[in-house]
Parts: sequence; C-alpha cells; structure tokens
Amino acid sequence: ISHKHGLTTWLENYGHWGFPGEFLQYGGQSDEISGEFWSEGDLGDIENRAASSSAHIYGKTKVSAESFTSAGGAYGRHPAAIKRRGDWSFTEGVNSTLMHVYIQQAYEDLHPGVNAWFGTEFNRKNTWFGHMDLFTAYLKRCNFMLQQGLNVADVAYFIGEDAPKMTGIRNPEIPAGYSYDYINAEVIVRDLFVKDGKLMLPHGTSYRVLVLPALETMRPEVLTKIEQLVAEGATVLGPPPSRSPSMKGYPEADKQVKSLAEKLWGDLSVKQRSYGKGTLLTGMSMQEVLDLLKTIPDCRIEKGIPVRYAHRTLDGKDIYFVANQSEQRVETSIGFRVKNMQPELWNAVTGEVRHLPSFDQTGEVATIPIRLEPLESAFLVFRKKGRPAGASAQLAANFPDMKILTVVNSPWEVTFESDAIKRGPSETVIFDKLTDWTQSENEQIRYYSGTAIYKTTLTVDKKLTNEKLYLDLGKVNMMAKVKINNKYVGGVWTMPYRLDVTSQLKNGENSIEIALVNTWVNRIIGDLRLPPEKRILSMSNITWQANSPLQPSGLLGPVSIVKM
Repeated sequence: ISHKHGLTTWLENYGHWGFPGEFLQYGGQSDEISGEFWSEGDLGDIENRAASSSAHIYGKTKVSAESFTSAGGAYGRHPAAIKRRGDWSFTEGVNSTLMHVYIQQAYEDLHPGVNAWFGTEFNRKNTWFGHMDLFTAYLKRCNFMLQQGLNVADVAYFIGEDAPKMTGIRNPEIPAGYSYDYINAEVIVRDLFVKDGKLMLPHGTSYRVLVLPALETMRPEVLTKIEQLVAEGATVLGPPPSRSPSMKGYPEADKQVKSLAEKLWGDLSVKQRSYGKGTLLTGMSMQEVLDLLKTIPDCRIEKGIPVRYAHRTLDGKDIYFVANQSEQRVETSIGFRVKNMQPELWNAVTGEVRHLPSFDQTGEVATIPIRLEPLESAFLVFRKKGRPAGASAQLAANFPDMKILTVVNSPWEVTFESDAIKRGPSETVIFDKLTDWTQSENEQIRYYSGTAIYKTTLTVDKKLTNEKLYLDLGKVNMMAKVKINNKYVGGVWTMPYRLDVTSQLKNGENSIEIALVNTWVNRIIGDLRLPPEKRILSMSNITWQANSPLQPSGLLGPVSIVKM
C-alpha cells in the first residue's frame, strides 16, 4: 500500500502541523514510520530524527521518508544535485527512501509531461529517466545496509509530557561524534531497563545516559520508573520536576512528584549524586557527562570537516556510513569506536568492496585515513578481526593516487536526438575536443535536452599493467552510461565519474560509446526564446524564463584510462 494512503502519512502530516498528540507514540503504533525531507533547504530537519527515534525505541527496522520533495525549478534537478540531502537523511536514520514524486504520464503528446509545483520529476518522460537506475541502485544499497542490525546512539533525550509535540529539545546539546534518539514516557515506563550500567530496550537498543528536559512537570509513574532505573545503575542528567502535568490523582500526584524528586536529587548545588547503583547529574554539559562515563566519541571527525555519519551494529560487526556534505574533496582521518577489526570500504555507488590496509589502533579507537570526493559517501564496515600492519596510517595506502595511462585525444562522433521535441541536430556532429553544449554556436546543441551518444576509439597496451584499469570521464553533466567494445560496463552520475573497465578492455584498439543525458532545462529555455506558435513544450508549473542561465551540459572530460 502506498504510504500516501495509510497511517504513515497521517502521522507524518498531522505531527508536522501540530495535530494533538505525540509523534513518537504515534509511530510506535503504526506498522511503518515516515518522515519527510526536501531536496534543498532545511525542510524535514525535525521530522526524520523524530521518525527514526520512534523506530529505534519501538524496535522497528524501517524508517521511511518522503524524499526529495521540492518547489520551483521544475526539471532542473538530477540525482547528483539532490544526493547531498539524500545522504543527510541517511545520517538522520532514514533507511527506506520513498521518492517524491512519480506522476502518471497519461498524455503521450504532452512534453516534458505532467508535473506539479512540488517534487522531483521521477517519471518516465523526464530526460534522465532511462539513467535513473544508476541512482536507485545507490539508494537501494544504502537502504539495505542501514536496515541491518541496530542503530548505535549514546544519549536518549526524554521529550517530556508538557504538551503535544514531535520531539523535545537537546539540552544540553550533544557534542560532535556522538548520536542520540528522542524517547518518550511510554517507552521509559514500559520497556526501559538497566544492564551493566546501560539503559536497555528489549530489542537490544541501548544508551549510556538519559537526559531529562528542563520542565517542572512529570507524572508520578514516570518519575517512579526513573528512580528505579537510577537505583539499578543508570545515569540520568537533568533537573528535578516539581509537579505532575496531569489532573489524574490531583493534588496527591503533585505531592508524590515533589517528595520523590527531593529524595532523588537532594541538594541541587551538588552536580553529581549517587543513588543506589546509579548517578543523578545536574548542571553539567553533555561532554562532561560523557567524559565522566568514559564514553569516547563513536565517530571522531576533525572539527570543521563537513562529514556526517551514521552507525549500525550487527552481531558484533560495525557498519558506519560517512558522507561528505561539501563540494570539495575531503582528506582526513576519522576515528571509529572499534577495537581490533579490519576496516573495509563498501562503495554504494559502484558496489565495490575493498580492504583499507592502513589504520591506527589506539585503545578502542581505529583511526583511518579517508578520502572522499565532492559529495561522495561510503560505508566503513568492520566484520573481521585485524590489526594495523604498519607503524602509522597513511592515506596513500588506502587511497592511492590514480596514474593516467592513456588520454583520449581522438575526435568524438556525437549523435543527438533530432525529433520535433528534442530538436537536436539531424546529422552526426564531430567534436574535436570535449566542450559544454551551452557554449556551442549551433542553437540545436546549445538548447538541447536529451541523450547524446558519444563514440570514439582508444588504443590500449594492456600488457603494461596487471592492475585494475578504470575509465575516468572527468566531468559529466549530468549522467552517462558506457559501453566498451559494444558491451555495457556501467554508468556514472556523481563524483568521481569513473568505472572499472579491467575485464572489458583489450590490447589494441577499443571502441567507446557513452550515452550522456542532461535535464529538460535548456530545451525549455530555448523554447521560451521562440515565438509562441513555434513552441512545442508545455509550460505548466514552469518557472524558467527565456533569459534564465543555461545548465552546463555534455561530456567535458578529460577522458582517460587510469590505474590505481
């Protein structure tokens, strides 16, 4: 059943717009839980953590999200442009991408199709629909990996009981390198217990500390359970309540809360107070609390490095997802809270898995030199025992620089779609060098939208190396699928635009065929520059203007054969 017709979206939408109730508890009662996020901006920054927290505390595997919602700029988006927010959603706990939106295209003569003012055009009449499997393969791999095992978080923030809400607030704020969930009264009272000083839930999720909100109210039964947890060894941070938020049992309930709070907290000038086997803390920063508990960062990323993370654990194996959220290459060392395990890099874009041989192990932290290209992401998987082989970790051992073996300098034969809609050149065009279509003097190329087939040949002396060989396309706008010697070898849609072609290349001459596609934008702008009677495209919900800037398009290169 579509999430648009079930309880999931009812929870999502009414939670978002202030429907009376509590989002976490709503999610606990539904079969599936959903958030939402937009392709740009910060819409969805609350919903997804609320949805994932609900799943984590109620023991549910999947966290859906209405993904890549947008407004304006119709047909201007493509997978590489929206990847940043998709990766961001994964670090917020989303692991079941629901792509927004697919509109049924009922009119064959309407181009670029039926669209709305919202959503990304994931439909069959979009120019890059035939290349979209490259993007969905990435999303499916990420979803699969992030549905494994249990989420890892150190802090549970109690949202309180003062008013209907989606979440509470993080006060004190959690420091970088740690993760958290929001937790509600129902789960605390019914499910939470203590084992070896950790707060545990029946399905295995655990936390090191429970944080109480800065509120005056708490029901007696919740405070009674917190007393029990602390007595059994839990660590709780936060101020005492002074009364109940409910009229149930009034006024005795207020007296119970006040009496029990005084028993638990005592003198509030004392920041740290033992109670039973546990500890009550007040007036401390979260870093002070985590240091007191000797809880080191789960993922230590140097300050200012624009990388986010998520962490799952499965049967003693650790799965970390790291995502570069910037458009610059990142070279850094990341510390993972893993002991004596061999790191592997799993590339969700290509499906490639390889060992990272160079890392340092200090206590319970494995520090790994990492390189991430602009907006690149990766899974770091620890599933086998292992220790560092060398004296110190080196980036070059994990990510050796690519060595160029051959650069494609021969001319390219380029064939465009020349029908009445795409309006490309009817004859094959020779590109002596790779250039942006928008810089062409030929208006059929400058305003072209659709697929163009690039063909050339390349001579390779494969006997020179026994190493892996890659076809590096340099810069691609926007997506491309490649054949070597008439055999499909894969496609590219995000940095680095590179494919493993080791098994497809042969000694001597090789044919290369690249099917490259851009968005509808340039054709839309081109049509808008024509008299109305010569326009062929429908401009419903189109915000582009005749003087809007064109989108860079085409294969820009340089194209080369490289080895690692």
